Amino acid sequence: MYAVIRTGGKQYRVAEGDVIRIEKIAGDIGAEVSFTEVLLLGGSESPKVGQPTVAGAKVVGKVLAQDKHRRVLHFRKEKEGWTRRRGHRQSYTEVKVSSISG
Repeated sequence: MYAVIRTGGKQYRVAEGDVIRIEKIAGDIGAEVSFTEVLLLGGSESPKVGQPTVAGAKVVGKVLAQDKHRRVLHFRKEKEGWTRRRGHRQSYTEVKVSSISG
């Protein structure tokens, strides 16, 4: 069974046992999190498509890590001879999907 969930403004296709990196959400390492914005449920039967979400469907996962991605550098150089270098590290939460119910 698989599901398409929406979190952090993005959509993810997940199945039981998958490890995904999503936008940072509140929760300690080892805590259970549940996603109720399930857009689609698929599996052996015909898929259930929500309008906009599937009623009563839920995806439960466990927080594995709260971390930051690698640094992304932005470098700017002008003709006058000055330069500017800036960086950014986006925070993420790593979640292991434990169950899908619907």
